[in-house]
Amino acid sequence: MKQRTEPLPDSDVDASFRALAKALAGLERVDDVAAFLQDLCTPAELEAMADRWRVVPLLLQGVPYREIHERTLVSVTTIGRVARTLEHGAGGYAAAVKRQFPRLATSH
Repeated sequence: MKQRTEPLPDSDVDASFRALAKALAGLERVDDVAAFLQDLCTPAELEAMADRWRVVPLLLQGVPYREIHERTLVSVTTIGRVARTLEHGAGGYAAAVKRQFPRLATSH
């Protein structure tokens, strides 16, 4: 991960993050979001994000970590991190699940 020699002020970091979120929110078509992500992220970053998202519905269905690992080849450590974020994160996974997997969102 990139490290700056001198950290930016928190206000600059927050403003940049919000601008990125606004750019994503402004894209309406899946193909546009996919193209934006491909331009923005490295292949490894995209793979890591896709892995995290792939395990979310399985966790919500109560699939055990080891079985999720066997099905997806995502590390058990990553699965655990996603599970913790589902429980204690900022609510982003929940908002996305509600839109993409409404049945799963209402059951948890």
